[in-house]
Amino acid sequence: MIDDALRAAPKVLLHDHLDGGLRPATVIELAAECGHQLPSTDPETLRRWFTDAASSGSLERYLDTFTHTVAVLQTSPALARVARECVQDLADDGVVYAEVRYAPEQHLDGGLTMSEVVGAVATGFATGEAEAAATGRPIVVRQILTAMRHQARSREIAETAVLFRDTGVVGFDIAGAEAGYPPTRHLDAFEYLQRENAHFTIHAGEAFGLPSIWQAIQWCGADRLGHGVRIIDDIDVDGESVHLGRLARYVRDKRIPLEMCPSSNLQTGAAASIAEHPIGLLTRLRFRVTVNTDNRLMSATSMSRELGLLADAFGYGLADLQWFTINAMKSAFLPFDERLAIIDGVIKPRYAALASQASAPPA
Repeated sequence: MIDDALRAAPKVLLHDHLDGGLRPATVIELAAECGHQLPSTDPETLRRWFTDAASSGSLERYLDTFTHTVAVLQTSPALARVARECVQDLADDGVVYAEVRYAPEQHLDGGLTMSEVVGAVATGFATGEAEAAATGRPIVVRQILTAMRHQARSREIAETAVLFRDTGVVGFDIAGAEAGYPPTRHLDAFEYLQRENAHFTIHAGEAFGLPSIWQAIQWCGADRLGHGVRIIDDIDVDGESVHLGRLARYVRDKRIPLEMCPSSNLQTGAAASIAEHPIGLLTRLRFRVTVNTDNRLMSATSMSRELGLLADAFGYGLADLQWFTINAMKSAFLPFDERLAIIDGVIKPRYAALASQASAPPA
């Protein structure tokens, strides 16, 4: 279900990768400029290639697709262009607030410094925000800086996140293959961020199980969990009886946000189908569930599509979608007063208007 009401609904996106959301035509143009060879130079064929390659059921194979998008993002103009287009695409989809992440260390091959990478993305976001506002689709977009968990630059990137936290960077993250690269390898970065009163999320509980989630929370102090889908392994369901293990209870009691990405989880094998995705049970048990896109290019998706898939699978209505949206806005890394302003000034009024339209008799 992606109807007009769903497209019009205000959306909040916490887990979206800049290098996973490029337009196929942009990838082709940027590849031609830098001499990078692609699997295809036809936009639709390339779009299908990304989706098919990412649908292998393996997180590692899924991550391989980024070889091409990262390769074309090695200059300031390319980064600024893609950041601007990202904001445009999200605004077109009804997103009113987004935190978009990327790994600065992956964009240095052309000679840029990390600060220059962050500055280029900031320029693109600012341009996109201004254009969206001018067309009556205001949106706020912030950066999350990611460190690759198999590399050793997390402390440096954490310091960069703190350096730019007053100019558009709201948090830090680690990403990449989970198996063999536990979050505890980066304790120095997380301890530094805690001392600096900075926010961070950790990719955990996607391809790896409960130990990844436990380490992210109890050792590293994560504010949010990127995916966190494997928390379902600590929940036993026997008919109508549901028993939460100690870790699952802790995650729910502490209201630790789960950045869930349904379509992406199907592609990496973390879930068998949307109808079987743990998001259904976790929502029923009132975990702090949020809905996200992860990589819009690789999953051929959008926030409207993700919410529509859940509505079709679980029968969710506008009230449920508003619950997901407010969950996400409450969990954002923005200051409290700014979060509240978006909840009370944008999300609630627009959902109220949609509910009123839905209940009005036909003309």
